[in-house]
This record gives sequence, C-alpha cells and structure tokens, in this order.
Amino acid sequence: MNTNLCRAPRPTDAASPRPRPRLRDRWRGLLLLVLAALAALAWPAAAQSTLELDSASREVALAPFTAYYHDRDGQLDLDAARRLQAQGGFRPVPNGNSSFGFQPGAFWFHITTVNHSAEVPRWLLVQGFALSDRLDVYTQPRNGGAPTHQAGGDSQPFSARAIRYRHPNFWIDLPQGEPVDIYVRVRSESSMQVPLTLYTPTAFTELARDAQLGIGLYYGILLALFFYNLVLWLTLRDASYFWYLFHICAFGLVLLTLNGLGFEYLWPRSPWLADHSVPLSICLAQVGMQQFARNFLGLQQRWRFGDRVGLAMIGFFVVLGIVATQAPYRIATPIASAAVFVSIAWIAVETIVVLRRGYKPARLFLLAWSAFLLGTGMFAAIAFDLLPKIFITEYGVQIGSALEMLLLSVALGYRYAALRNENERVVREAKDQLEHKVEQRTTELRSALAQLEDVHARLRETAQRDGLTGLHNRSHFREAFEALLHRSRRQSRPLVLMMIDLDHFKQINDHHGHLVGDECLRWAAGLIAQCLIPQHALLARFGGEEFVAVLPDHDLSSGARVAEELRARLSSQPCPSRSHDIPVTASIGVHEITPDSDMGVEAALQFADQALYLAKAEGRDCVRVWGAAATGAVA
Repeated sequence: MNTNLCRAPRPTDAASPRPRPRLRDRWRGLLLLVLAALAALAWPAAAQSTLELDSASREVALAPFTAYYHDRDGQLDLDAARRLQAQGGFRPVPNGNSSFGFQPGAFWFHITTVNHSAEVPRWLLVQGFALSDRLDVYTQPRNGGAPTHQAGGDSQPFSARAIRYRHPNFWIDLPQGEPVDIYVRVRSESSMQVPLTLYTPTAFTELARDAQLGIGLYYGILLALFFYNLVLWLTLRDASYFWYLFHICAFGLVLLTLNGLGFEYLWPRSPWLADHSVPLSICLAQVGMQQFARNFLGLQQRWRFGDRVGLAMIGFFVVLGIVATQAPYRIATPIASAAVFVSIAWIAVETIVVLRRGYKPARLFLLAWSAFLLGTGMFAAIAFDLLPKIFITEYGVQIGSALEMLLLSVALGYRYAALRNENERVVREAKDQLEHKVEQRTTELRSALAQLEDVHARLRETAQRDGLTGLHNRSHFREAFEALLHRSRRQSRPLVLMMIDLDHFKQINDHHGHLVGDECLRWAAGLIAQCLIPQHALLARFGGEEFVAVLPDHDLSSGARVAEELRARLSSQPCPSRSHDIPVTASIGVHEITPDSDMGVEAALQFADQALYLAKAEGRDCVRVWGAAATGAVA
C-alpha cells in the first residue's frame, strides 16, 4: 500500500508541481468507485420481483423472479449467501435464461414467494435438467422460522427424491400469506442449466402424464424400427442394418441418460454411472453414427479420404469413451459434447461428396441427417449456452432423431432396392457371358438361398419355444398333441395327459420379486424336463406357472406314478436362489386317453384340468387323476 496518501504533505513537498493533481485524481477515482458500487447495489435489488401465488396459479417458471450469484470457489454457505443477497450481491437471471454453459464452482439462486392460496399450501419445485450433480434447497420463512434443507441431484441415490421422477424435485411448504425465501445451490460438472419451476400437485401429475406419453411414443417408434430392422438384418445379413441397429440403441441410451430415465430405471443406485454414462453414451452413439455412415455411403469405394477420416473419428471416440471412465466428468463431457459438432458436420460433408459423385440413396440419407443435425446441434448448443432453452431447442433432438430414424429406415429400403436392381442387372448381363460366369452366379445365389433358409429355420424354431423356460410354447404343443392323438389311435396305445401347476407362485413373485420368480420358473422347467423327457414326453409351458405334458404309451396308473415321482422331487428339492433356497411344490392332474376314445385336444385338456382342480382343492402338493374308470388321489 502507498503510505503517501496516509500522511500530510511536508513543507519540502511544496516545490513539486505533482502532489495536488495526483490527490485530486485519486479522490475523483474513489468517488466514481463509490457511485458504481451504490449503483450495483441498488439495481439488482430493484430488478428482482416477488413471486405472488394465488388459487389460479398451477405451474410457474421461476426464472423471471430469480436472482443468482456465481460462487466460483464453491465455498459460500447459506448464511453467507443470505448476507450477500441482502447486500444486493445477487443479479437477476439474464433475459430469463437460466443456462450458463460449463462453469466452475457453484451457483446460488434466490426466489421470494408469497402464497395467497389456502387450498395449496404445498408445492413441488422441479429442476428441469436431469444431469445436475448436487442441488441444495433451503426454504426460510420471513417470520423467523428455522430454515429447512433438502438435497438432490444425481450424486444422490434416486430413492432420495421427493417423487420418483426423472428430474430432481423437492416439496416446498408455502403457508398462506407468509413471505418465504427459497435459496437453491447448484453445483455440477455438467452444463449449468437450472430451469426451476413450481407446480401444484395436480399440475405436476398432468405434466408427468403428458411427458410419459410423449417419451413412450418416442421410444415406441425406436423399438418398432429396431425390431423391424432386426428382422431384416437377420434375414439379409446386410451390415448396414446392423450398424443402423447399433445407432438406434446407442442414441436411445444417450437420450435415456440426458432425460434422466437411465438414472430412474437402469442405475438408480449408482451415481457413478449417472455421471459417466453421459460421455460414454455420447461416444457410443458417435461410433455408431460414423460406422453406419461409412457403410451406408460405401466410403471405402467412393471416397477413400473421407473413409479414413471417419475411421479416425471412430478411433477418437473409442479412446475418449475409455478415458471417460477414469477422467473427471467436467473434462470428459465438454470434450464429448464439443466433438459432437465436428462429428455430425463431417457426416454431412461425407454425404454431400458422395451425392455429388452420383450415389442416389445419399439424397434420402442427407435429408434424414439434416433433421438429426439440426436437433442434435441445438441440444449441444444449449449445453454451451449458445442457444436459449425453449421447447424446440430442448426437445429438438427427440423430434429430429425420430424423423432421422424413420427416414433412414426408408433410405435403407431404397438402398436395398437399388442394390437388388443392380444385382438383377448383373445377373441379366451374366446370362450373356461365358457359361462358367453363369454357373458362378448361380452358386452364389444358391448360397444366399441356403442362408435365408437357415435363418427361416432358426426363426421357426425360436417361434416354437418359450422365451423364458426354453420349453415348447402352447401353440406348438397343440399341433404336436394332435399328431400324438392320431398316432395313439392308429397304433392302439394309450396316452396320459398331465397338467402341472406350481403352488402359490404369486407369493414367490410378491415376496422375492419377479426376477427371482423367473429363476424359479426356469429351474422348475428344467427339473420337470429331467423327469419327463426320459419318458419321451411332449412337454410345454402352458401359461404362467402352468406346464403340460403328454406321455405316450402310458396308462393311467403308470402316468400317475410318473407324476407322483415328479411331485416328490419338486417338493424335496428347493429352488436355489441368490439369497436363499425357495421351496417349490406343484399340484398335478393326470388324465388317460384310451385308443378307442374319439376325444379331441380341447376335451382332453379340460379333463386334465379337472384333475388339476381336484389337486388344488384338496390341499395342493398332490397328484389327482381323472379317467374313464377312476377319479381321485394317488397313494
């Protein structure tokens, strides 16, 4: 500090012409600083208005009523923030836009509200951005009551949220007529986007319903396109369809992560995954996009330089994805988000170059990619505070990606048709060439047909099996049972029909969960198969926890004996589970079909079901028979 300003001028200083002007200048500068400080203190306080709530208020965006302070060191506590706000250190949110891009430290937000409605004393505060790491919400009544504190964000387990919803949310008590100060502290390594909104419980219920409908429609479109193109890929073995499927899955994961649905449904107990899934999913999506573009556009044949650049980008995103598992979120995510601009722009360049070289399917590809470019570009621009967060910018990526997926599916069909036409042209030309070329093409076509037949055979086998247990399904069982009935009458040999129902299986699902219930079903199916397959039984899952079996060349007594052995084995051998063994018993109904009977499939099933009903009515865990000459228990 210059001590000359703190002492009086000495007589020896009088001869110098400089001290008086220097002192005048310093006083003038000090006066300007004081005036600027007073203006800075007065302006923010006057600009922030109080939020008045009444009975007509249902959904209120808080940005117009919010003042904020950027705590760059992240050291400010509530008391310090209140003092700073009282001194006018908070500034109004600029232009009502609460997106600040990637910023260090923490942001404090302050809202003063008065609730004039006695009907709704409790409101829900929702942070409309799913990726904030840590939110601390403090409510302080002006009457001197103690402040309340709530914590949220994806650094906390999902179960800590006030309501199970993809965005962080907090209950706020607003007594009638009493001013309440709300302080929100946000610290995040992600983009600093803080669109705060107050909802009445009814308004939030309607919002959640409409949001879930829109999200369901979007992912319904993605699922429909996925399965449609999955069948095409399995049938045609065209690599373009595989990378299209990869692109759909990876980009669906990106949106699940960005919308908070991944944290809600996939990893609710893993804040680490909630953070790292953002750069990881972005890298996966970009790998899928680049590889699909390379394959669809045929860059290796049409533009070798573009193909090498695409491969380099794929390598970059693979490395970045690996690094993102260890690097801090604040480093990996901005790099991945910024790289999205370069990646999607390069794909547009590739498409234009290939289109100019005469590849007609690239027109549809460019149209599809333009919609996706626009939506993704707007979404990424929000993260860097380059665009305001409004409906079209926030949801443009969903709209653009849905259009892109639909158009790409059409483009794939157009490309396949073009390839098919080209192949037909080649075949026609081959017919006019030498005989050995004709034979070569014929061999290739036969190989392709053999592959298609193999795929169809696998699809037929899959259609005959139950996806959970691996046993035959109900429709296949009916067809096979009909054939066994005809053979039984032709060879004059009896059949035994057996209905097996696992006892009290709903209690297993209720007490242990559906995943454990599925394990029990698979285990029971395997045990039943071990017992009955040696008897040459036709075995199927009939529905739910119910199984059906046909034993050829068995009469009622031998069939009942086999059923009793099966029941005893199930009863004595509990299902091993991850936590503890679960006892599983079964009720079994047995019915004999004699060779001279003209009974059909439905009638036989009805009689076996009657026997099963007897077993259930008489205490379960037993075998009961229903035959032409006997009805009752098995000793």
